[in-house]
Amino acid sequence: MPQKTPFHAMHERLRAKLTDFHGWLLPLYYRTPIAEHNAVRQQAGLFDTSHMGVIQVEGKDAEKLLQMLIARDISGMRPGQMRLAVLCNENGGILDDLTVYKFGEEKFWLVVNSVPYENDFNWVKEHAAGMDVKISGLREKTAKLDLQGRKAEAVLQKLVQGNLNEIGRYNFREVEINGVGCVVSRSGYTGEDGFELYFAAGKAEEMWNALMQAGAGFNLQPCGLAARDMLRLEAGMLLHGQDIDAKHSLLLCHYEKMVGWDKEFIGKRALLKQREQGVKEKLVGFELLERGIARNACRILKKGEEIGVVTSGTFSPTLKKGIGLGYIGKEFSAAGTEFEIEIRGKAVKAKVAKLPFYRRGD
Repeated sequence: MPQKTPFHAMHERLRAKLTDFHGWLLPLYYRTPIAEHNAVRQQAGLFDTSHMGVIQVEGKDAEKLLQMLIARDISGMRPGQMRLAVLCNENGGILDDLTVYKFGEEKFWLVVNSVPYENDFNWVKEHAAGMDVKISGLREKTAKLDLQGRKAEAVLQKLVQGNLNEIGRYNFREVEINGVGCVVSRSGYTGEDGFELYFAAGKAEEMWNALMQAGAGFNLQPCGLAARDMLRLEAGMLLHGQDIDAKHSLLLCHYEKMVGWDKEFIGKRALLKQREQGVKEKLVGFELLERGIARNACRILKKGEEIGVVTSGTFSPTLKKGIGLGYIGKEFSAAGTEFEIEIRGKAVKAKVAKLPFYRRGD
């Protein structure tokens, strides 16, 4: 049976179209995916993301452990900052992409993807052996909502004392929202301004109702997985398990920019060797030049020969065209390079596009 988030009863009352998302029963949409997508781009949307995992790392060796586990150098982080990072295996493959929250010198959170949560937890715990750290899994007791969109700050400000403007991008604070203690970060998975909210699971419906009431004057809409996927793809954000996985090196995608080459971490030797030898493929964005929607596993062709494969694809309501991501031979990865994508037996023209497809303010 699929697991249910603390908001499940609320989703049922709202008559959401529910789907089994890798073992979690989550809303696919409430009205229509495009209506929810547009709500976020134009005003604000609210997402249940309680399936994400939170791993707490505490103790004197907390930073030492994380520096060994992730490719990014976090030694310069200050309390209240968060950073996107990658957890690698010994071969430089991506076990997970995650965000690191620094509460203090001896307390961090790793916010990880839902599917690899247990594997991530065990990986961290295994490598913590002999260190002065305590590893705790917080998913079971934590509810998470993502409030995203141009009006997100205006909505949340109605429930928070203090100026939300003071929370910069990829920063967080511990605050009270409608009397409930929360960790609030200015971040998200949509390419818009917004916040990720973490709080006690027992306060789930109370928090949902408070946010929806505060957002009534801003046309705040509940949003599901379908809109979230279109939004993240327009913003050039990667989906674990499709665009990135343990079989693909982080050197193949734009996460290469986050590598802290001056420190030691799991997978560094393999990545150095790969960098020296050069990679044969790259993860690129593409846009269709003809009508169609490319989907995961569609073949990418050049003069009839397969040169790559699509990992993610959708119709972009913002750009009014098909867009996607895919692995392609490095020699074909330059922006503007044209090729074809095989969609339902038809070769549809496409070209490599610069990422992100959409940037806030466009």
